[in-house]
Amino acid sequence: MQSFIPRATIYASALLFVLTPALAQQQSQHVMVNPDDITWKDAPPSLPKGAQMALLYGDPSKESMFVMRLKFPANYKIPPHTHPTDEIVTVVSGEVNFGMGATFDPAKTKAITAGGVIAMQPGTQHFVQTDRETVVQLSTRGPWSISYVNPGDDPRKSQ
Repeated sequence: MQSFIPRATIYASALLFVLTPALAQQQSQHVMVNPDDITWKDAPPSLPKGAQMALLYGDPSKESMFVMRLKFPANYKIPPHTHPTDEIVTVVSGEVNFGMGATFDPAKTKAITAGGVIAMQPGTQHFVQTDRETVVQLSTRGPWSISYVNPGDDPRKSQ
């Protein structure tokens, strides 16, 4: 008995067979970075002035995975905001006071120290405060964006 395979299935399988190596190659960016290799620059204007950033992997403007470090000076604050994708924040050095909710309230923060992790679902309202210089590492999917709960807190509006 002869089996029947539709031509569309054969064509789709052939196309997938041809494209798979190209797609895999596109996704196989390898990065190895030591702390001394990191280049810091001013953080994007969507964050309050004073922060610095270093992109370690990927492109935050594209729909793909990326890893970015943010360096916050002492006494730095990010008002309540949200992000459209899951975020995993790891404290690399220093200490970040992290709070949840739509109102900035230092009394409702939790201090997360070096090695600590914060994981949030899309749309989680949160805010940040530092008492000393702190470096965090953000692992998420792009395109990255930040929406302030109170539009008047958005630093892009004061430029």
